[in-house]
Amino acid sequence: MANLPKISVDESYSMCFGCGSDNPIGLKLSFKWDGKTARAEFTPTGSYQGWPDMVHGGILMSILDEAMAYAARFEGMACITAKIQVKLKRPAVVGELFIITASVTKKSRRLVETKADISLADGTLVAEGTATQFIVNTAPAGIKGTRAVIWDMDGVIADTAPYHLKAWQHVFQKRGVNFTGTEFRRYFGQRNDTIARKVLGEDLPMSEVDTITSEKEENFRYSIRQDITPFPGTVNLIKSLKEKGFNLAVASSAPRENIRLILKGLDISDYFQAIVWGREVKEGKPSPQCFLLAAKKLGVAPENCVVVEDAVAGVAAAKRAGMRCIAVTNTHPEENLKEADLIVDSLERVGVNDLEKLLTLQK
Repeated sequence: MANLPKISVDESYSMCFGCGSDNPIGLKLSFKWDGKTARAEFTPTGSYQGWPDMVHGGILMSILDEAMAYAARFEGMACITAKIQVKLKRPAVVGELFIITASVTKKSRRLVETKADISLADGTLVAEGTATQFIVNTAPAGIKGTRAVIWDMDGVIADTAPYHLKAWQHVFQKRGVNFTGTEFRRYFGQRNDTIARKVLGEDLPMSEVDTITSEKEENFRYSIRQDITPFPGTVNLIKSLKEKGFNLAVASSAPRENIRLILKGLDISDYFQAIVWGREVKEGKPSPQCFLLAAKKLGVAPENCVVVEDAVAGVAAAKRAGMRCIAVTNTHPEENLKEADLIVDSLERVGVNDLEKLLTLQK
């Protein structure tokens, strides 16, 4: 035992065979947590076969072992497997989609007992396992859901402003109003109904608001669909945070369809555990409602959340929610974002350590 390498849950595990993103022959399993069960999907290729077109039994055991380790991690414990038992219920075929689930069944001061299943999409059981694990340390705080980063979308994750401006100008011009870039920047980040009423009048009927916003968003989605561009550093930071165990959410004033389109177009949908969209809350930014709802969905206390924003109203909403805030000057100059805890001109300048430091500051 004395010759074992030191285990640190704070170090990168990107080369882990089961879940590491940088291991070229690894399984690259990505687990999500619903508060009770760790879940992942995996489709084995021929690289993992034993007999032709049959998944090797050792791979199935590795999948179950990884799943049970993650169940313990999500419960706040880093463990080493002491004993594992696997039952193979039917042959596993290369190319079949596996649904993998795991949970903790019992825990004591030093030991954790877990169980896991591998099933097909139709529920057919492929393999099941149980394990006893030694607790060697507490897992990183974010693994249990105690740290989170809540992302605005437009102007933070993706460079969408030119497309929004063009879409707004189109709908307002049809109604005899010249909508300038200066006005757009003033309102950018607020909900569509808020913008429509500020431009066309507070007494605008709700039916007209719905017509305007529907037309505007259809124009926006049509124009951006083939040209979704992330801001520099954003995708890498999202992936790094996920690897370090942070919970991630999007809380945007945009419609749900826009959020899904952008996240899917950038291939980052699976990194987020929760989404809050514009009309899911009664009040738009600078009200804190969207960020508080995101924290609630993630099961994270507001004081353990960092918001990434670009808009003045968004920064104000984050601070009203009692959260830390990083502001990026993609839309507004630094002097307009001074309420934020950290202001940067690019997320290329932000690392996981910067967010961890923000969360250690005294409130």
